[in-house]
Amino acid sequence: MILRIVLSVAIVAALACVPLLLPDAYVNAAIQMLIAALFATAFGYLCGQGGMLSFGHSAYFGLGAFAAIHAMNAVGGEGLLPTPLIPVFGAAAGLAFGLLAGWFATKRSGVYFSMITLAIAELVHALAPHLKETFGGEGGVSTFRMPAWGISFGASGDVYWLALAWTVLCVGLLYLLTRTPFGRMTVGLRENTHRMKFIGYEVHRPSAMVFAISGMVAGVAGALQSINIEAANYVVFETSVSSAVVLNSFIGGVRVFFGPAIGGALMSFFGYVTADMTRSWLLYQGLIFVLVMMFLPRGVVGEIVFRLQGGEEERRALRPGTLAVSAVGVLCGAAGVVLLVEIAQRLFAEAYPGAAGGWPPVTVGGVDWSPLSPVTWLLPALLIAVSVAIFLRGRWRDRAAGAAARSEEATR
Repeated sequence: MILRIVLSVAIVAALACVPLLLPDAYVNAAIQMLIAALFATAFGYLCGQGGMLSFGHSAYFGLGAFAAIHAMNAVGGEGLLPTPLIPVFGAAAGLAFGLLAGWFATKRSGVYFSMITLAIAELVHALAPHLKETFGGEGGVSTFRMPAWGISFGASGDVYWLALAWTVLCVGLLYLLTRTPFGRMTVGLRENTHRMKFIGYEVHRPSAMVFAISGMVAGVAGALQSINIEAANYVVFETSVSSAVVLNSFIGGVRVFFGPAIGGALMSFFGYVTADMTRSWLLYQGLIFVLVMMFLPRGVVGEIVFRLQGGEEERRALRPGTLAVSAVGVLCGAAGVVLLVEIAQRLFAEAYPGAAGGWPPVTVGGVDWSPLSPVTWLLPALLIAVSVAIFLRGRWRDRAAGAAARSEEATR
């Protein structure tokens, strides 16, 4: 327990030093990573802890964002509360709407629950453009951060520390909540609702409460987004916002408490880095999600935790030699896929002349690739083949080692 506390304090201290070590561009990226991590944690609490898969969490994120905007614009732009406390209004909006929506959504479970959450989010998204006084129409609503407590909030570092403080507070309180009897009971809701009913528990109210708490934290994330960009538009209610948090959380691993936060932060940084490098960055995000779900169904963090907590057979994959070989396989596969996608993307672009222009070479990575040259297509195919071979060899070795361990155990 003491080790966990010391490690947590060290991580928070390291994160607090980010504005002192990085330029403003990366500080802005770090702010988005914190917001994505907090939003994913809210979703992970609902899905991983309570077993409820929501497809409409953008509604609570967006309502929190607009609640913060209007709170900042109140009293002639002075704000209802000092800027550091503005996320309280996002939390209130997310909690209130989460209670209302969650009360109805949690009357059903499984796919029906997911469809209800999606329908609620789509209803909010459809209404938002027509409620111009509240959501500002296509132009949205803008605001300004006001100085408070001797802090100007004009620099990116000030906003980063504010986002870090709220993220640490919300994530920490959610984690403590999972250690309480109520938190333990929500695991029972995830595992077997029918058995919970059988032994006498009333499951609807706890489920609605878990939903409302998740909506409240999502509202805080939306409020931090508004404070950061000093504006809000009804596009925050779009389905893409809900789908992004689902993908990020599952990539990190929803069954591990900190998995969604790490997944959200990493995928946010991935989007920040690749968006300026290629037009196909969304395709790469989709490929990462598909591959993780196929080969790491527990998520990246979930798989690491599973290996660390498992026996000798599970920990074998974390040995330095095995990790090095796996890294080579991942790099080869990634290089092959990126090369193939980028060449194809340029060949199918409208500006490419094609046969009429004599199939001129395209430039990828500073190298000219001729579409008529066999090397252009054989090299990425070879890299992908090497990656597949390394993966299959690892799977074969794991199965052989597992069979040998089981055989040895049976002979004892």
